Amino acid sequence: MTEALAYGGLVLAGVGAGALNAIAGGGSLITFPSLVGFGLAEKVANATNACALVPGTLSALGGYRDCIQEVKPYMLGYTLPTTVGSILGTAILLQTSDEVFRWAVPVLILFATVLLAIQPRIKAWTMTHQGTISPRWGWFFQFLISIYGGYFGAGMGILMLAYMGATLPLDMHAQNALKGYLATIINLVAAVVFVAKGLVVWGPCVAVLLGSVVGGYAAARLAIRSAPEKVRPLVIAVGVIMTIIFGVRLFV
Repeated sequence: MTEALAYGGLVLAGVGAGALNAIAGGGSLITFPSLVGFGLAEKVANATNACALVPGTLSALGGYRDCIQEVKPYMLGYTLPTTVGSILGTAILLQTSDEVFRWAVPVLILFATVLLAIQPRIKAWTMTHQGTISPRWGWFFQFLISIYGGYFGAGMGILMLAYMGATLPLDMHAQNALKGYLATIINLVAAVVFVAKGLVVWGPCVAVLLGSVVGGYAAARLAIRSAPEKVRPLVIAVGVIMTIIFGVRLFV
C-alpha cells in the first residue's frame, strides 16, 4: 500500500509538471524533488526525470498542434543548436561526480526558482522588446539553454520563452509550441544517453511519464491562462523549501 501511494504521488507530480511545462515552465521543480523523495540519488533522479518528461513535452506539443504550421519555419534552424547543446550538457553531467552534482543541486534549484519567480517580469520585458533582437541571436541563446537543459533542465522553458519573445514575431501560444518542440529534443537526447548509461530507474520513470503526458496535453489544449499565476507561488515555495532541504543534506 505504501509503495502504491508513493507511485501515485509520482503520477500526480508528473501531471503537475506536465501542465506547468506546457504553459510556462519549471515542472522539474515538482518532479525532481519527488523522485529524490522516492529514494533515488540526485544524479539518477535527474536522469530519470529527463527521460520521464519526454512524452509529456511531446504531448504538450500535440496540444499546441494548431500552432505548428506557424512555427514550422523556425523548427529546422533551431534543431541543430538544440541537439548539439543538449549533447554537450549531458556529457558535462556524465563527467560530473556524484558529490559535485549534490553540491550543484541546491544552486540549480534556486536558479530555477528565481526564474519562475521573476517570470512575469521576463514576460513583460520580452513584450516590450518584441522583435528588437536579431533572430540569429536566438540560435546562440538556444544553444546555451540546451547545454543547461541537458545538464539539469529545470527552468529551461522560461529561458526559452524569454529569448523567443524578444527575437521572434510569435504570440505566446506559438512560442509555447516551439518551446515544446525544442524541449522534447533536449529531453530526448538526454534520455537516450542516460538510458544507454543505465542511469534511468524505470518504475518511477513510467509513473512520472504517465502523469506528464496527461498534464501536458490537457493544459496545452485547455490553455488555462490563469493557471500559471495560481500555481506559481506554490511551486516557488516548493523550490525555496527544496533549496534549503538539499542544502542541509550536504552537511548531514
